[in-house]
Amino acid sequence: MTDTSQSPALSHLNAEGQPQMVAVGEKPLTQRQAHARAWVRLPPALWALLQAGEILSPKGPVFQTAIIAGTMGAKKTAELIPFCHPIGLDDCKISITTQEPHWVCIDCRVSLTARTGVEMEALTGATVAALTVYDMGKAVSPDIVIHEIKLMAKTGGKKDFQRADEA
Repeated sequence: MTDTSQSPALSHLNAEGQPQMVAVGEKPLTQRQAHARAWVRLPPALWALLQAGEILSPKGPVFQTAIIAGTMGAKKTAELIPFCHPIGLDDCKISITTQEPHWVCIDCRVSLTARTGVEMEALTGATVAALTVYDMGKAVSPDIVIHEIKLMAKTGGKKDFQRADEA
């Protein structure tokens, strides 16, 4: 839940409204965890291939490649998103499951002990994995839809967060 009793401020803007990186050097080290989820809807032709087993493409096995790509994306978040602090993740786990009809669920869970959170790393990992599913499946049909990417939960730091539909 968001506290609306105070007007929220954007942490990456200084008093003059200019962009800045948040200083985290004085923050205590804490255990941080984040879980992000991406939903991808596959077209019928691609779903049919999935029903026969792991989808293989000329680039390799789709889901395994997406897991590797998502992990690499999470590790490179600071290179992609301005003002994200470069951090060494202690753990990054990506799981991919399917749900009828035609849905792929990608979960990315990351953790570390640090002065800054890992929600951007979890979101980036889930996003890159979803984009990889798209890239590898588009030869069958480009009608793949990356439907939704969202933070499911985070712990550590000032405030914890858990979405109601956390599974």
